[in-house]
Amino acid sequence: MTSARPADSSHPQGQGYSSADQQHYHPPQAYPAPPGAAPTVGQQPSQAPPTPRARGGKQQPQGGVRRPRTGARTVPRVRKARLRVAKADPWSVMKVSFLLSIALGICTVIAVAVLWTVMDGMGVFSTIGETITQATETDDESGFDLVSFLSLSRVLIFTSVIAVIDVVLATALATLGAFLYNLSAGFVGGVEVTLAEDE
Repeated sequence: MTSARPADSSHPQGQGYSSADQQHYHPPQAYPAPPGAAPTVGQQPSQAPPTPRARGGKQQPQGGVRRPRTGARTVPRVRKARLRVAKADPWSVMKVSFLLSIALGICTVIAVAVLWTVMDGMGVFSTIGETITQATETDDESGFDLVSFLSLSRVLIFTSVIAVIDVVLATALATLGAFLYNLSAGFVGGVEVTLAEDE
C-alpha cells in the first residue's frame, strides 16, 4: 500500500504535461538573495563573503577602496600662468618714476650728509686742505682753502641740485621708455612673464 503524496503546485503532473516532461522536470532551486535585500519567510539571510585580508593581517575595506594613510607625504602642486605685458600706461609709469626718483634724491642727500660728517670727524678734509694750501701758496697770495670750499652747506646745495636734475631726467626717460615699449609691443607682442603659485 503506497502512501499518498501531497500535491506539489510546482510539479507539472496533472497540468497537461506528458510523462516525458515529468522525467526531465527539475524543481526550482533556491538562489541566494542579492545583498541588501530582506530575507523571505523560511529563508536564512545570506552571509557576505569574508573581506580579503592584506599583508600583516589587516582587513581591507569593502568595495576595493583603499583608505589614505595619515603619514603619507603630499607633493605640493605648482600652478603656472604665462602672461604677456601688452601695453604700459605712460601716465602711470610717469607717476611711479617721479615718486621713485624723489625717494632716490632724498636718500642721496641724506647719504652725502652722513658721509661728509664721518669724513670731517676723521680729519680727512683738514689734512687734504693743508696739503693743497701749501702747494698753491705763493708770496703774494695764500693757498686754496679746501675746508671752506667743501663746507656742509655747499655740499648739500650741490647734492640737492643734482637730485632735482635726476628727478626730472628719470621721469622723462621713464615716460619716453613707456611710449617706446608700446610701439615695440605692437610689433613683437610684448614681454612674456611666467607666474608660479605654490600651494
